[in-house]
Amino acid sequence: MNSTITGIGTYVPEKIVSNSYFEKIVDTNEEWILKRTGIKERRAVNNETTVEMARLAALNLINRYNKDLSDVDYIIFASTTAEHKIPSLASQLQYQLGIKNAGTIDIVAACAGFIYGIIQAQSLISIGFCKKVLVVASEVLTRYTDYTDRTTCILFGDAASVALVEPSLNCKIYKPVFGTEGEHGYAVYLSEFADKLNSKSIKNTNKIVQDGKKVFKWAVERMSEKFIDLLKLNDLHANTIDFFIPHSANLRIIEAICSNVNFDKSKTLNSVTQYGNTSSVTIPLALDLGIKNGMVKTGNKLLLIGFGGGLTYAGTILDWEI
Repeated sequence: MNSTITGIGTYVPEKIVSNSYFEKIVDTNEEWILKRTGIKERRAVNNETTVEMARLAALNLINRYNKDLSDVDYIIFASTTAEHKIPSLASQLQYQLGIKNAGTIDIVAACAGFIYGIIQAQSLISIGFCKKVLVVASEVLTRYTDYTDRTTCILFGDAASVALVEPSLNCKIYKPVFGTEGEHGYAVYLSEFADKLNSKSIKNTNKIVQDGKKVFKWAVERMSEKFIDLLKLNDLHANTIDFFIPHSANLRIIEAICSNVNFDKSKTLNSVTQYGNTSSVTIPLALDLGIKNGMVKTGNKLLLIGFGGGLTYAGTILDWEI
């Protein structure tokens, strides 16, 4: 059975953090940030939790698309910023939305989390186990940002998104690509207890640590390969893709991928310029921006690729039905 996204909702906190803020706390400036990342501003929570932001994103979906979520069969919640180890974020959201009899699961795939969720939702629907799956991505990264590190503190923002996946007669979610290269796990990590990872010494600071050069090089090379692999896997050509929506980690990464695969940058959507790197939320946030500004339309074919901590990646293609 085919399926597709039938509704999307997003939420971003009201607090705007401009580039000028970082000029006051670390050795950086507006020109350097824009040149290296393409980021103009990002959002930061005041008191919102990861689940609260997800709830507000779900309400946004309900109001915009007049959807009933009370009979959702399954909730898949992608995040790296859970306030509690137990209970799961998905189960907390199930309670807050008043959804009965829904299976719930959290996935931790960093910036690829939303795409992994979409792949799992499609699998559950295709085998007939579910009819309505809620795929959630919500991140409060600013609480785990090291504001003494000039190379990472400028990157991260907070946001949430919710996508409803349902069966479709006319549209579908295509065959995915996914994979992990765990030997590079030390390139992006957030450790609460351990001071070693893959036998390598790491910083145990409860803050995000990233080897920017390593991640940049890996992301450009691997995502360029997977862009092509996705097309081949589904017997499609690049000229059939209306919009490319990669993880918005850094605008320069996106530009490099487009150059490598000879894809028109004007047909690429991002959320990094306006909202920074929001990890698992960047792809649905970029998609929603495309919907709101009238670029994404019914019948469009979208190619989505997420990549991040693990190091892991996941990508798929989908027909936009709404």
